[in-house]
Amino acid sequence: MLFKEIPGLDNIKATLIRSVQTSHLAHAQLFDCAAGGGGLAMALAFSTYINCENRTEQDACGTCASCIKMAKLVHPDFHFIFPIATSKKVNGNISEAFLGLWRSFITESPYRILPEWLDYISAENKQGNISVEEARGVLRKLSTKSYEGEYKILLIWKADILNASSSNALLKILEEPPYKTIFILVSDQADRLLTTIISRTQRITVPSFSDEEVRSYLQSKGINESLSSQITYLCDGNLSEALKLVHEEEDDRSAWFAEWMRACYKSDLTYLVKLADNFDVMNKEKQKGLLEYALRLFRDMLVWGQGAGELLRVPPEELTFVKNFSRAVTFDALEKMVNEVNTAYYHIERNVRAKMVFLDLSLTVAPYFKTR
Repeated sequence: MLFKEIPGLDNIKATLIRSVQTSHLAHAQLFDCAAGGGGLAMALAFSTYINCENRTEQDACGTCASCIKMAKLVHPDFHFIFPIATSKKVNGNISEAFLGLWRSFITESPYRILPEWLDYISAENKQGNISVEEARGVLRKLSTKSYEGEYKILLIWKADILNASSSNALLKILEEPPYKTIFILVSDQADRLLTTIISRTQRITVPSFSDEEVRSYLQSKGINESLSSQITYLCDGNLSEALKLVHEEEDDRSAWFAEWMRACYKSDLTYLVKLADNFDVMNKEKQKGLLEYALRLFRDMLVWGQGAGELLRVPPEELTFVKNFSRAVTFDALEKMVNEVNTAYYHIERNVRAKMVFLDLSLTVAPYFKTR
């Protein structure tokens, strides 16, 4: 991974590059990022730059032996720890057993989230875990002299998964780190880490991707401008979500929402039942995605209704609908709609029959249009 392959975040890149060039490398660094953000990608690019044999002032060369091995994630001085769970694909209880799958997973995209990884290894409904044995094994991995690079590097992805025992085991190593060793912790929930660990790291906040950065990234992947704009609005800086939306087929959420609201406005029971039937056959993630989209648009309507339209991120093609809809219901009715959609989302997560949930939601929302 090279810095140039990561969209935007130029200030963070410059800071990391400067720390290498001036030899002011903290032995432990915490990349605090948003879910689906650039934390892991930035950590990989930083690690590549540190041991690059011909680095420039802007980036690693990408062609030396170290860079080639880093691109394949097989550098002998670069180690990983990440959450694992009982899997149908792998028999093992430490990260090393999963390395083959992990390399494939990250090579596909470095903008990933934990549920994607657990699904990738067929962990079913099990939770990810970083065991105390894993943390204790860090010293064994790093006790030898580096093979090729100047530094040995250990990257811990989702460090917030560390439990109390594994955190304490890691803490001892952070207090007395081996020579020429760098620890990089990547977390999208950094506040869950022990304060003693946070205090021993240099915290680097990696901001979410901006709308323009997401849009440019998607268009560089061949996504047309209209779809890129809609996905950018939906993903809110989360590239993992953006890439997932790209691969969803026939996912026109704006058209679905508009049809649903018009049916509620007209109290068209026949059509609402039809929509409920269609909703029922969707997979759970798509059902939740549609409800999340509804909540996002309701939020924008509330913002527009309060005269703060300049704060809206809604794509231009959907702005007209937001304006018109905002005039069709009162502020209080919109607040009630938000509460009802939140309740429906809660029930979907807990496996209540989707058809019943959606039809009940529709019949509850419909009368709110008559309270204007």
